[in-house]
Amino acid sequence: MVDPSAADGVFTLLGLVIGLPLLGAVVLLVGGRRTDRWGHLLGTATVAGSFVLAVLLFVALLGRGEGERQVTQHLWTWVDVGSYQVGMDLLYDPLSALFLLLITGVSTLIHVYSIGYMAHDERRRRFFGYLNLFVAAMLMLVLAADYLGVFLGWEGVGLASYLLIGFWQHKPSAAAAAKKAFVINRVGDIGMSLAIMLMFVTFGTTAFVGVSQAAGEAGEQTMTWIGLLLLLGACGKSAQVPLQAWLLDAMEGPTPVSALIHAATMVTAGVYLVTRSSFVFENAPVAQTAVVVVACVTLLWGAVIGCAKDDIKKVLAGSTMSQIGYMMLAAGLGPAGYAFAIFHLITHGFFKATMFLGAGSVMHGTNDDVDMRHYGALRTAMPVTFVTFAMGYLAIIGFPGFSGFWSKDKIIEAAIAENYVVGAAALVGAGVTAFYMTRLMLMTFFGEKRWEPDVHPHESPKVMTVPLVVLAALSVLGGVLLLGDWITDWLTPVVGPVEHHELAVPVIVVTLLVTAVVAVGVGVAVLLVGRREIPREAPTDVSFVTRAARADLYGDAINDGLVVAPGAALVRGLVVVDDRAVDGAVEGGSGGIAALASVLRRAQNGYVRTYALSVLLGAVIVVLAMVAVTW
Repeated sequence: MVDPSAADGVFTLLGLVIGLPLLGAVVLLVGGRRTDRWGHLLGTATVAGSFVLAVLLFVALLGRGEGERQVTQHLWTWVDVGSYQVGMDLLYDPLSALFLLLITGVSTLIHVYSIGYMAHDERRRRFFGYLNLFVAAMLMLVLAADYLGVFLGWEGVGLASYLLIGFWQHKPSAAAAAKKAFVINRVGDIGMSLAIMLMFVTFGTTAFVGVSQAAGEAGEQTMTWIGLLLLLGACGKSAQVPLQAWLLDAMEGPTPVSALIHAATMVTAGVYLVTRSSFVFENAPVAQTAVVVVACVTLLWGAVIGCAKDDIKKVLAGSTMSQIGYMMLAAGLGPAGYAFAIFHLITHGFFKATMFLGAGSVMHGTNDDVDMRHYGALRTAMPVTFVTFAMGYLAIIGFPGFSGFWSKDKIIEAAIAENYVVGAAALVGAGVTAFYMTRLMLMTFFGEKRWEPDVHPHESPKVMTVPLVVLAALSVLGGVLLLGDWITDWLTPVVGPVEHHELAVPVIVVTLLVTAVVAVGVGVAVLLVGRREIPREAPTDVSFVTRAARADLYGDAINDGLVVAPGAALVRGLVVVDDRAVDGAVEGGSGGIAALASVLRRAQNGYVRTYALSVLLGAVIVVLAMVAVTW
């Protein structure tokens, strides 16, 4: 049920949630150097203001009955072409309410952290302007009431990520990473745009309400194509196979950017899209199965990559790829998993932000070194960073009681109940996650010191550690959202009630099995890493699997072989055709005309006597012709 009276009370301020960070971005990016001294404070204040509004809106929505928790606000008419109209309309419901709290809350903490992290950067004001733009675009994405509005935020997120990943563009690696992320995401965006076009052709509208009401009347083949195209878009933004290759390179950006992308914004967009489009995938079983397949491959793909990386940020990036795979898996399970996909998305936002900002704190104290082989024993030098990072670590591996234990275990339970193969993939992923995250903890905070001689590890300032403490607390307590089935009941108006499939064994048995698999992963890491001396240089005599994992499972090579090389060959062929056929025809025609013109030009030499002679000859010819005819 859509409440038309969105102008009541605090809901009139809904547009300001987007407007505040957007205004901050405009001021900081247009205001120039005049805003350098206080730009970082303005950027933080605007996002904090959006968080306050998000809390007020959430409380107001919480006070409404279940049938009234869907509010729309019309700002203005955006597109008006014949019978097709798109309003700049905002949709606030239980799903977007949770996203608003996550995006604005975590982003505020990241902004505060960035005040200290970017304190010595000459372009700090611009950095905060880009952060504000990123947040505003993501808020537009999750608040839009129309797929076209979603696409506006979708492209805004892509632009902002390009600017932030390549923020230190003086580094060739950062510039290349930004371009790579931009190009790969454009591939996914083609799928998204084609899906919107197909919706318009099929339903005559691209609004959520219109598409959801008519989805059951469309043919299954049409809905399958729409679902697969939406999945392609989701794969780009959420770094799912086969469009995952940009995510690890994106670590070239400043660490707060990595935290923002991985915890609260960009990579969660694909999960949001699939969940919001539940009415599409439930009418397209093939597309829904494709979501599950892509998710299973990705959650294992990212986990394997995380096992072999020595760059602390790239281990976390592989982890994000894997964890987003869990969310996509849950979304692909339909009503049995939608709510758990969002639940894990929220808890992941807490513990992944904790660990990325913790990694930034480690880098801050070690002269920006990202190689874990150069760490060791940092727990004593950086106690706050260690304890907070440990909370995130325990949450992501699913240690009993921590937030990840509740959210990820629910996904694994649903997967096992749906299909044993899918459940096995999710279970293996949990064990591998425990291994590579324990490896990261051991190489970074335990063992012998392996620091460079000029490195003197130290704790970060409070402006950086306070956000870590808050996020660590959320990583521990995030599981309370499941108490009394609150989050599943809260999301019921959007995705429907949870369908509980019967397990062959009691739930406690699955929980014990998952915990045992996690314990095995931790134990293997302790035996292979904790009990051995860690060399400061990565060994070269390693297995093929390790080499493949270090090379991101040859994702770039696959892309080059399947897309880049054939594309380059096609372009070279088109160049030859253009040079020899098209240009040849054009240049040959022009050459023929030029030759004819050179001949005709001789008759136009500019001499009067020549023209008089021509006239005389013409007259003689005419007279002779008349005589001949008369004769």
